[in-house]
Amino acid sequence: MSSTPPAAPAARPLDAHTLDALIHELSTMEELHKQKVITLARRILPHLTAEDIRNPHDFPELTDPDWHFEDGQLSGVQSILFMVRKLRRDLDRDLE
Repeated sequence: MSSTPPAAPAARPLDAHTLDALIHELSTMEELHKQKVITLARRILPHLTAEDIRNPHDFPELTDPDWHFEDGQLSGVQSILFMVRKLRRDLDRDLE
């Protein structure tokens, strides 16, 4: 006897409230992760500023794999945040 899997719920369009909530949560994640990246970098080079960390190629000492991993995670969060903000702007444009 075979059973069919339950049907997936119908997708519902994203609304402004949902996108705003996502932007808020992702922005919070971004800020927390920025601090984590800065803290890790400063363990290696205590004098680094947040601006310095945006240009890690200028600091060859930043070869720590944990730092690179966390910096990559931050880039991922920022990419998703960028995409959600674009969706929000597109929604506003569609509603005009």
